[in-house]
Amino acid sequence: MIFDYKYKGNSKVNTDANSVGMNFAPDVQRDPTFFVGKLHKKIAFREAISALHDVVVSDLRFVPKDREEYKTWLKEQESLWLSEYMAENQIEATRQRITALREELQEVYKEKNKVLGPFNKAKKAYFDYLYQKDRDAWFVLDPVITVHPDEVFFECFSQDESSYGKLSCNYNVFTQIDTFACGTTNIDYSQSLYNEFQKIRDYKETSFSIDPSGFEASTTNEETYKEVKIDLPDSWVRGFLQVSSAMTLPAVTFDLHPQDMYLLCSYLRRFKEQKGPRALRFILKPGQPIQVMFEPWNEIFTFYRSPYTGSQDQTIRIWGRRRLHILERLLPIAKTFTVHLLGNGLPSFFIANLGDMTFTLGLSGWTANDWSHSGNFDLMAPRSTVDKQTQELVFTALKKDWFAQPEQLSKTLGLDSHIVSSSLAAYTQAGRVVYDLHKGVYRVRELSQEPLSVDAFRFGSPQEEKADLLLKQQNIIAKGEVKGDMLHLSSKIKDGRQTYAVEAQIDKDNRMISGSCQCDYFIANGLRKGPCEHLLALRMEAAKAMP
Repeated sequence: MIFDYKYKGNSKVNTDANSVGMNFAPDVQRDPTFFVGKLHKKIAFREAISALHDVVVSDLRFVPKDREEYKTWLKEQESLWLSEYMAENQIEATRQRITALREELQEVYKEKNKVLGPFNKAKKAYFDYLYQKDRDAWFVLDPVITVHPDEVFFECFSQDESSYGKLSCNYNVFTQIDTFACGTTNIDYSQSLYNEFQKIRDYKETSFSIDPSGFEASTTNEETYKEVKIDLPDSWVRGFLQVSSAMTLPAVTFDLHPQDMYLLCSYLRRFKEQKGPRALRFILKPGQPIQVMFEPWNEIFTFYRSPYTGSQDQTIRIWGRRRLHILERLLPIAKTFTVHLLGNGLPSFFIANLGDMTFTLGLSGWTANDWSHSGNFDLMAPRSTVDKQTQELVFTALKKDWFAQPEQLSKTLGLDSHIVSSSLAAYTQAGRVVYDLHKGVYRVRELSQEPLSVDAFRFGSPQEEKADLLLKQQNIIAKGEVKGDMLHLSSKIKDGRQTYAVEAQIDKDNRMISGSCQCDYFIANGLRKGPCEHLLALRMEAAKAMP
């Protein structure tokens, strides 16, 4: 999917001995959105915006070691090792001849390095230059900023498509607000801008501006505008919409003291697992301190500062726990952390209460956004059918005040609260509305200039769409049996005129590591291109009954 941006210049931070000026360049192709004010909570804002940067650059996908240099060295050594072996089995003359050839070869190598040395040095300098200058390209989509009557908030998504960050600043963060216009826009962002954020100091007067001048009518100086065209993978957009949609789902909620969050992050810093399972297991009992088990060591921490106030015993496992290190920079300024867990292997949200600011870290069920977690498409499933006219009526009412609770809209429009909630959920899935977990309200937020089609992003592959259809067409009975460390699933699934025997093996980390099916897709591809629709349907059906 192509995203087009047009910025008037670049975002920049101007600093001197007495002041700091932050000037963000918005996308002038979108509806005018701007804000001009002066910061009051300077250090807290610096730390929070830096944590948001950690989300933007986060990429915890596995990267195999580059062994090309080793292979080159090994190839050069083969001739030397062969000569040494031959020397041990030949007469002295041959040994001397080999020694002379080795010395001659060393001279050739020296001459080679002497000739190619300047080239290699220049090549290294060139790639170092690209590393610095092209780092901005790592930020797949520039952060989204939204101005509302009560707050300004930034949103971003990580490179590995698994982490979502949102920084909300109410107007108490500012000592002076000169002007603003509500709306959503993208802002030009770069590594150098982050470096300038680190120069913010409490003793310097700090201005904050989403530049309004870019929206002024002008037919000259078009060269001052910078146009950016990004080809964004559908999986990235789909991941963003999934996380946004997940915010609206029911969740288990509890608070963690900052010291308890520090202990959690500190333990993960000190120890690194060599093999799975790699989950955090939250043990929740009403009226008792929250406990966390670190797998695979089965070490249990009891957080006496953080009692669980829920009504029933629950044990919930989440994966991708090292992404929580993003919150470490917020520990000195956080008052509390509110945790929202949707269930085992489902998205989770950690909200840092920073006083007049809140930082929301949304984590998908897994760090790796690949087929190993295919089947989470139910997060994008429609929850009820509401006609388009009613949906537009609800959205228009929400846009009038920019944010509202479903109960308020229901009372204003005279509609059933269930219809209002379903309409808002549909717009959330389309990227036009975002749910504010901290305040419990829906907010207008247009993710892109043109509305997104939820149908285009609900499924990550044709197999996912077919699996969803299979689940709707029939009652699949999944049989499960634990053998050692594996959960073995099996079922017979009817697809058209054929009935297939399907089997899958799930490991401790809830990943499908092997499977079998008699369909043509599996026979041709195995698991190389991801599970077939029958394996996906089996896994999704079994997931409903998993503890």
